[in-house]
Amino acid sequence: MNLPNKISMIRILIIPIIVVVYYIVPDTIPIGYNYNLWWVLIPGLFVLASITDFLDGYIARKYKLVTTFGKFIDPLADKLLVMTALLLLTVDGIIPVWIVITILSREFIVTGIRLVAASVGKVIAAGKLGKYKTATTMIALVLLLMYRFDKIFETSGMILLYIGLALTVISGIEYFYKNRHIIAESI
Repeated sequence: MNLPNKISMIRILIIPIIVVVYYIVPDTIPIGYNYNLWWVLIPGLFVLASITDFLDGYIARKYKLVTTFGKFIDPLADKLLVMTALLLLTVDGIIPVWIVITILSREFIVTGIRLVAASVGKVIAAGKLGKYKTATTMIALVLLLMYRFDKIFETSGMILLYIGLALTVISGIEYFYKNRHIIAESI
């Protein structure tokens, strides 16, 4: 397993840590300046995982270490990370459920198309719009995970999340359209 793939796997391993911290670390442990440990750990772990998303792709492209496994595991790790944060923020009442359902639906559709393509030996890498969607959504989620610090984080995070949602829908339609021949061939 090459370095970019190991970095993607680290991102996947950070996800259960985020969930454990969310449920185990109470938000009543003060760390000074009226902040609590939970407020810092969850966004910090999410930022760390998000950095690995940039890092693995950068290293893979720069050193020509792009692999079929990497094309599969990188977007999967992104989806798992984003869904984890979306669900935690939904539990906290910050993000409406319909947004999570819309994003999750798009991801299932894209994953389904990828599986059909893989069954005929084709690998579909993420497109530019999909990458913009991921970046916008991740930045939005970082801000939203910091909602306990100040209302401005929640407000700006929701604005970016709606932009990410629009990119989610648009990139999903684009993905379906560009790969319609794969679907048609499988029928």
